[in-house]
Amino acid sequence: MIGHFIEGLQNYQFLQNALITSVVVGIVSGVIGSFIILRGMSLMGDAISHAVLPGVAFSYILGINYFIGASVFGIGAALSIGFVTRKSRLKSDTAIGIVFSSFFSLGIIAISFAKSSTDLYHILFGNVLAVRSSDMMITIIVAIIVILFVVLFYKELLVSSFDPIMSEAYGLNVGAIHYLLMLLLTFVAVSAMQTVGTILVVALLITPAATAYLLTNKLSVMIVLSAAIGTLSSVIGLFFSYSYNWASGATIVLTAAVFFILAFIFSPKQSILFKKRGMTNEEI
Repeated sequence: MIGHFIEGLQNYQFLQNALITSVVVGIVSGVIGSFIILRGMSLMGDAISHAVLPGVAFSYILGINYFIGASVFGIGAALSIGFVTRKSRLKSDTAIGIVFSSFFSLGIIAISFAKSSTDLYHILFGNVLAVRSSDMMITIIVAIIVILFVVLFYKELLVSSFDPIMSEAYGLNVGAIHYLLMLLLTFVAVSAMQTVGTILVVALLITPAATAYLLTNKLSVMIVLSAAIGTLSSVIGLFFSYSYNWASGATIVLTAAVFFILAFIFSPKQSILFKKRGMTNEEI
C-alpha cells in the first residue's frame, strides 16, 4: 500500500500538489494554532473558519479567486465580533456565536446560487486531492508570511499571550497584535480550506497545538512539536485518503485526534495514565 502511494507520487502531479499542500498546511496550522490555544481563542478560530464560507460563494459568483472573497469575510467576521463585544454588554463567546452562525448561514444560501451540492461538500469538508497549483502557491505564501511574523514578533507574542495586562503596562500594543493574529488566522483558515474544509479547519488549528501543549511547558518547543504533529497528521491522513478513497479532510483530522489521544494517555507531564498512578508533574 505504501508502494502504491509512492508510485502515485512519482506519476501524478495532483498527488504531488496534495502532499506539498498538506505538509505546508500542517506546519502553518501548528504554528498559528499554538498561539490560538495559549490565548484561549479556539472559539474565534471556529468562527473565522465558518465565516469565510460566504466569501467563497461570492467569489465563485463574481468569478474571482476564492482567497480574496474568503479573506474579506473572515476579516469582516473578526472585526464584527470585536465591535459587538466592545459596543454591547454581551460577552465575546456570545458575539462569536451570533456572528459565525450568521455568516455561515449566509454562505450556505449563497453557495446554492453559485455551485452544486458537490462543490458545497468539497468546500465544507475539503478535498486535498483536487488542489490546484495556484492554491498550493497561495498556501505556501501564507505559510511564509505567518512564520516570518512569528519569528519577528516572537517576544511580543510570548509576553502578550501569557500576561496581556503587563504587556500593556510596558507600552506594548496588545490590540494591534491581537488583530494581526486574527488576520493571519483568517489567511491560514482560507488556505487550509481546500485541505480539510471550512468545518474541519478549526480541528487542524487546535488539535496538533493541544497535543503539543500536553507534551511541553516551553512555547518554542510547543510550536515546533505542534508543526511536526500537524505535518505528520496531514501526510498520514493523505496516505489513507488516497489509498482507501476516504474523505481527505476528515482523515487528516482523525489522524491528528489519534496523536492527541496518545499524548493525553501517555504524556509524562499531563496524562491521565500518570495521574492514575498518583504521580505529579514535580515527581516526574
